[in-house]
Amino acid sequence: MAKESIKARERKREAMVAKYATKRAALKEAGDYAGLDKLPRNASPVRLHNRCKLTGRPRGYMRKFGISRVTFREMASAGKIPGVTKSSW
Repeated sequence: MAKESIKARERKREAMVAKYATKRAALKEAGDYAGLDKLPRNASPVRLHNRCKLTGRPRGYMRKFGISRVTFREMASAGKIPGVTKSSW
């Protein structure tokens, strides 16, 4: 499990990206790259990293569910994810 500070940092970046999204789009449209440089670094969506919403694990992230593969497997085995069943053939 990731440290709480790491998870909080990522949430803070997500909020900042959302806050500056319209302003960034307007500056990009106008071609004002000097104005883009003046925005905070964490306002750039490139700096975001996908992390598990429950544990904060940075690797093995499944976009469709928003959780890591480890958490997904545990929850699927416990029947906590609707529509997901263990395959057998």
